Amino acid sequence: MRAAASLLGLTTAAAVLSGCAGDSDAAPRSARYERIETILLDGDLVNFRVAMTGARNDGDVEAYARCAAAQYALIRGFGFARHVRTTVAQDGNNWRGDAVYVISAALPRGLRTIDAEVTVRDCGAQGIPTV
Repeated sequence: MRAAASLLGLTTAAAVLSGCAGDSDAAPRSARYERIETILLDGDLVNFRVAMTGARNDGDVEAYARCAAAQYALIRGFGFARHVRTTVAQDGNNWRGDAVYVISAALPRGLRTIDAEVTVRDCGAQGIPTV
């Protein structure tokens, strides 16, 4: 009986803690999103350069670039984007990202694709600005 009560307590604690896990998807409170530079490389290949301060890690910078790419795709009348690459650099509290995406009207091949409309909505919910 005691083992069952302990197991129930651990299960409850795990459930409570897992509810907090979603908070890591939100934009960091100290983040300041500074700029987005968009460079059309060739037809549907687009480079996004972003800058921010207060990022927690590379993932925050990558998310900012992803949000920019999704909004750009929508602005250009496309519904999807495929991630090609992202590089992130940090200098003190200043972070820079350099990302390349292919934008397209139809879902592109590849594993790292995004639905632009869904991504822009998610970015707004997380407090991450777009273009």
